[in-house]
Parts: sequence; structure tokens; C-alpha cells
Amino acid sequence: MRLFLYFVVLTAIAVGGCDKTRPERPVTVVVSGDTAGWIVPCGCASNQSGGLPRRAAFIDRRRETETVFVADVGGAGSGTTVYDRLKLEAILRGESEMGVCVHNIGKAEAESGPEIIRLLSEKLQTPWISANTTDTTGKPLVSASKTMTAGKRRIIFIGVLSQDYQNENIRVASPRQAVLRILKEQAGSFDYAVVLAYMPEDELRKLAQDLPEVDAVVGGPTGQPVPPVYAQGHTLLTSATRQGKFIVVLTFPEKDSRDVRLEGEIVELDERFADEPGQIDNVQRFYAELKHRDLTPEETPFVESGFAVAPLDVVAGTQACQSCHEEEYRIWKESRHAAAWESLVPRGAQYDPDCQRCHVTGYGWSGGFESAGRSTERRNVGCESCHGASSRHCVKTEIQTSQATRASQGCLVCHDKENSPMFDYDQYWTKIRHGDDDLK
Repeated sequence: MRLFLYFVVLTAIAVGGCDKTRPERPVTVVVSGDTAGWIVPCGCASNQSGGLPRRAAFIDRRRETETVFVADVGGAGSGTTVYDRLKLEAILRGESEMGVCVHNIGKAEAESGPEIIRLLSEKLQTPWISANTTDTTGKPLVSASKTMTAGKRRIIFIGVLSQDYQNENIRVASPRQAVLRILKEQAGSFDYAVVLAYMPEDELRKLAQDLPEVDAVVGGPTGQPVPPVYAQGHTLLTSATRQGKFIVVLTFPEKDSRDVRLEGEIVELDERFADEPGQIDNVQRFYAELKHRDLTPEETPFVESGFAVAPLDVVAGTQACQSCHEEEYRIWKESRHAAAWESLVPRGAQYDPDCQRCHVTGYGWSGGFESAGRSTERRNVGCESCHGASSRHCVKTEIQTSQATRASQGCLVCHDKENSPMFDYDQYWTKIRHGDDDLK
């Protein structure tokens, strides 16, 4: 009998039931923000940062030894077109799968409007918060705050949006007054207060200066991440921004004490972090939905943004150039431009309009690429991608194409710093050199 009781005591200690001295797991808050539609980097360069798969991998690694709460400052989407809406849903679904506990309403979310916000709340159980936004009738869009508990630590998250982002469907009140109101209403129910503030950097810094009552103000979009700094007393100011490339990690003191301040760190989600398989599955589901929808340029933001500003002429197709420009056609055929579409296939990204626009001929132009299922003959980067639509030139050769003498000016449209950081015109030109150099 004595041996049995001894075994019971040992078992209880092992599972923590009687171990009063065992330390609690460290508590951290991981904050993302300003994802701006970048569910994954485009993949055209090897050194790109960001993406939900890496974010989830980082969170999983920290959860092995810590209690982790995941929050988002807002700005997950990038527009209001059909394409933008599908991508926003995919991002929010990915956030749900990685255990995001609060998502503040940012500019992109506010532009979606009250109906979409509430629809996504029902469809995806998105844990929205926003203390200073209402619809035009004055009804709050979502909950103002949310409190999470880990051991003895109770952390309240309060979300606010800059009044600069008010629109015809959403009203935005004073962020500071909204935070102070929630702090008063929830007094005694929390130990730490974290404000998620989607606003420009100058406004963000002022808000942190004016809120010594809170422990941290985490913002975005600020162009570049704001390194953690104490703005007022123990109020920590920092930001997570730049297309989800950077996240903020807030570390809470091991012992509960108002004399010990929170610490913060900016982490870049670079190649140190492998992709989390579940998030890769989420991306593939997004691509599968895009394949099913077979979106046209008019259902994306790229025509409206000016990316696909069409020339006056009509696209004839690269094959139309071959008979008169046989040597140039041969050089093109052997170039990577001629296989631009195929380079997307291993990732399934050939159905993503954000990728299509730089891997096809005449995206959004008359006679140009319309969709993956409708215009297979306009796949790959053809002659007219650089030289302009050429139907009239094909009929009457003395009529020059719209970019016949300034083709090189179109390179940076796709070979920009984000997608082609190593681009150097003189070096790249040698790979496709053709025709008269004076006309390049």
C-alpha cells in the first residue's frame, strides 16, 4: 500500500499536478502586418523574404518552448477586385490555420466594407478587432478588443485604425480616445495592454507617446520596420510591415511586475525558415481556386493600376514576327522569355494573375493574354511584350510598333527591385541581343 501511494505522488509531480515550483512557459506575442496580398513571395528571385509558410514555420518553432499568441496589425489584402478578395480569403484562412488570435482592421480591410468584413467573420471565423471603426449607422464593425490568458498573464489586444483611412462605408473615430475608453471599460481584467495600430509612422509615434498607459504599440504600414524603442515610460513602440517580410516578437517578463518592461525584436522571414507544409497546402488551394475561376485581367487590379495600359494597336502574336524577323525569332526562341510560362508551372503559379502579367504577352491588351484557359497562344514573354502590339506593322511594315525604338523602357515593368533584384540592363541585354542596338 505504501509503495502504491509513493507511485501516485511521483506520477502527480510528473504531470505537474503537485509541482508548485515548476516555472511557467515563457510568453511571447508574434505580430505580423501589412501583408498587402503577399501570401508568398513571387519566387522569381532566390533571396526573397516573407510568405505565410515561413511565418507559420517560425511560429511553430517558437511554440515548441513558449506560449505564443499571434496577432496581425492589418493590411492583409491589396484591393477590392475579385482577385484581391480571393487572395484575402486565402491569407485569412492561412492565418486561422496558424492560430492567429486577433486581426486588426487595416486600410485594405476597411476598403472591403462592412458587409465583406462580417461575411468573412462568419465564413472563416476571422478574429477581427477594431476599437474605433463603425459602419455609417454607428454600429461597431467587430469587437473592440480581445483578452488572451497564459498562466497568470492576461494580455488585452486593442485594435485601431488611422482616421486617414476612413471611407464612404466606414467611419473612424480618434484612435487614442478609443484605446483609453477600452482601458477604462476593461480595467482590472488584464495585466498587459498591446495596441495594434494601422497608421503611418508619424501618427504611430505620436500615438505611442500619448499612451503611457499601455505596454506596447505595434504598427504598420511604416515603409520599413520600426526597431523597438521605448516611446514613453515603459511603452514599447515598433512595427511589422513590408509585405509580411518582417514580424515583431514581443517578449513578456518572466516575473509579473510593472517595473519590468516588455522587450521587442524585429525578425526577417528569410531563407533561414523552411516552409510549413500546411501553409503550402493553403497556397495550392488558392491556386486551384484561381484555376477554376480562370480570371481575366478585368477581374484583377492590374489593369486599373496601369500595369496593363494597352497600346492603340492589337497584339498579333509572336508567330506573326517569325517570317520577317527569322534571326530575331530564333534568338527569342532560345531565350528564357520563350519559357516564361513554364517557369511558373512547378509551383502552380501559372494560374495566379499576379504572376501571369509578367509571364505572358499583352496582358490586358487588345488581342493579348486574356486568361490561362482562353488564350494559350499568348503564354510566355513574346516580341510584343517589349516592342508593343504589332497588327498594323504586320499589314504594313513601314508602320512601326508602339515601342519599336524604346523597347528597353519596358524591362523594369517586370524586372523591378522586388521581383528581379539582380537586374542589370547591360548584362541582361547580352542574353537576348538582337536587331539594331540603337533601337533597343
